Amino acid sequence: MTPNARPPAQRYAGSTAGPFAGTTRLNARRRTVELEALAGRPAVDLLVIGGGVTGAGVALDAAARGLRTVLVEARDLAFGTSRWSSKLVHGGLRYLASGRIGVARESAAERGVLMTRTAPHLVRPLPQLVPLLPGLMRPGQAALVRAGFLAGDALRLGAGTPGTLLPRVRRVDADRARRLVPGLRAVGLAGALVAHDGQLIDDARLVVALARTAAQYGATVLTRVRAGAVTGTSARLTDALTGQSFTVTAGAVVNATGVWAGEVDPSIRLRPSRGTHLLFDAEALGHPTAALTVPVPGSTSRFVFALPQQLGRVAVGLTDEDAPGPIPDEPVPTDAETGFLLDTVNAALHTALTRADVRGAYAGLRPLLDTGGGGTADLSREHAVLESPSGVITVVGGKLTTYRRMAEDTVDTAVRLRGLSARACWTARLPLVGAPGHRDGHPLPVGGAPASLLARYGGEARSVLAVAEARPGAACAPIAEGIDVTRAEIAYAVTHEGALDVSDVLDRRTRIGLVAEDAERARPAVEEILTDRQAG
Repeated sequence: MTPNARPPAQRYAGSTAGPFAGTTRLNARRRTVELEALAGRPAVDLLVIGGGVTGAGVALDAAARGLRTVLVEARDLAFGTSRWSSKLVHGGLRYLASGRIGVARESAAERGVLMTRTAPHLVRPLPQLVPLLPGLMRPGQAALVRAGFLAGDALRLGAGTPGTLLPRVRRVDADRARRLVPGLRAVGLAGALVAHDGQLIDDARLVVALARTAAQYGATVLTRVRAGAVTGTSARLTDALTGQSFTVTAGAVVNATGVWAGEVDPSIRLRPSRGTHLLFDAEALGHPTAALTVPVPGSTSRFVFALPQQLGRVAVGLTDEDAPGPIPDEPVPTDAETGFLLDTVNAALHTALTRADVRGAYAGLRPLLDTGGGGTADLSREHAVLESPSGVITVVGGKLTTYRRMAEDTVDTAVRLRGLSARACWTARLPLVGAPGHRDGHPLPVGGAPASLLARYGGEARSVLAVAEARPGAACAPIAEGIDVTRAEIAYAVTHEGALDVSDVLDRRTRIGLVAEDAERARPAVEEILTDRQAG
């Protein structure tokens, strides 16, 4: 074992110089200190460009192996596609239907890792309900769906995920189906097929947990830092807040910028695919506790989901459309996509949803490799790790569920190509901050803490409350009427989660910003807390 490849129990001691060694805390002060330290010692083992789920996963993998690792993100953690997902941690049912057995098996394995070891506090079991309604499926399609569910259950067994966590597929009667999804159309309902999958409380929160855990293992995590003049061994970094620049040299440079990968590495050709979701009040569907799953007409592998979400919402999605042209910071759903989603989901509902019911909408771009013709739904969801002529190592494709495996393959490639000295990957058994077994875990509060706080923070909930209680004010009070995000969470976003401005808080540390009306109601209190915390 090399000196850098120390056992995990020894990684904290002396792994990072300065006052933040071994801590998960990300904030403006740490950013300033570590940016200055990097400028003074600009030689690293691994430079990761991109702060989405893949980049944060790569940074954690590399730092946990003992590599001196720096992650830079031009905007904020989870700024791009990583915050626009369906929030499903899924076992690959869709890939089974299209014959992509390897992708499905990998998805099931990584779902099991997230739900049982690395982030069980952020992922919950979610029933997926396919209603048996006349006209909803072609003859024989229900049997195909059931066969797919059973095959998915076989993958669950193969991945070692217990049935107590993800129960086996079953058929339920009409009454039970409508208890799970009260908004279901009752006329002709012959019951439903129910399978279980995983669902994140928040995709952006997973990214932040990865980045903070990476920082605890010694990675330098810098937002608002742009990388230019990128080669396989260097990059020119520019602080977007001050304009100051310096050059970093690295044993390897990883491009994990997702749909922007071609801007860093011109040899990469992507064909982005847009996935759109519409947000509704949960009341409009009777406050469902299962994901309504409606087959897309004419397809055997595509579904539209009505997914229960935090903050009292249901997300209806998703689409799979070509998205050519320049990459926008925030993709915009099209009118046609809105119509498609409404038409598809309404086929299963008692009371149709209308455009007037839409409270918010969002779209994300999948970074799919361009492999030629056909629709984007037919393009492979497998990830690829590629070396460009300049030596940059780019990771593209894949999906949120398999981020950890993507990161492992990327760091393995960097170690092999560049001869880096590192231990083997062990992230499959490394609990993220807040997860049971994490070294900084606390017993969960037994009273006074809202259930929503526990769901979003797990073992960190006590720390969140402690930070807020250090200042006058009601720590558990909601940030605004009708929004179950507490003042404590806003303060914690600034002091521990790297939020630098109001948008970071509203749009990524919390998801209040998904509904514009909510964001405007919460903004004054967020601004007040942000100013107080940054001043103190």
